[in-house]
Amino acid sequence: MNVKNKVIAITGGAGGIGTAQTKLLAENGAEVWVLDLAADRAEALAREMSAAGHKVHGVAMDAVSEAAWKETVDRIVAESGRLDVVVNNAGINIRKPIEEMVKEEWMQMMEANTASVFLATKYAIPVMRRQGGGCIINTSSICGLVGHMNTPEAYTATKGAVTLLTKSVAARYGKDNIRCNSIHPATVDTPFVASLMADPVKRQARIDEIPLGRLTTVEDVANAVLYLASEEASFLNGVNLPIDGGMTCY
Repeated sequence: MNVKNKVIAITGGAGGIGTAQTKLLAENGAEVWVLDLAADRAEALAREMSAAGHKVHGVAMDAVSEAAWKETVDRIVAESGRLDVVVNNAGINIRKPIEEMVKEEWMQMMEANTASVFLATKYAIPVMRRQGGGCIINTSSICGLVGHMNTPEAYTATKGAVTLLTKSVAARYGKDNIRCNSIHPATVDTPFVASLMADPVKRQARIDEIPLGRLTTVEDVANAVLYLASEEASFLNGVNLPIDGGMTCY
């Protein structure tokens, strides 16, 4: 997949899924900006990849701060000359059913999972328009496509919002050669998820929902991001791409 010399920013880029994306994109020739609340992890990842000969920058950034987005996009353009791809990967999940959740928690979910995407889009679009195009990749979820009885309603609501925000941006800004697509992973097998599903019965129940019979890996997600960011996906716009082993076929 051709992402050589593309300048790519990834929110939550130092987390488990974000790290896999950062490494794969950098190894394929992209210049990657790792944007993460955890400054130490972002900087450590940047040092590791830079030592291996790749162009990776680590930046401490709060993805729900409008001032931070303006400052960060200005810095990327000043130092790298352009911004070709934004991957909106940051997000949270307060694991409470709707009956137990309070309004403040609901709004916290909305801000983290949707306002971050709104701000990234708002500040990336003018840059991408000026340079003749670009690509926005939004991380939704299978829960942005279907309801899931074991997933909090607030999470599903935020991811559904991301799904249709993606299509709206794709429809309006395609004329500017700005593509906007979303990815929809099923449960991703990270250490955090492993701790949540330490009970083998619960883990197997989740696996049994998936026709291919396994959880999503961070590499599965990174490969999809690599494709959508690449020149080979230049005619994909407004696509909601499941990475779910067939789970949403039912």
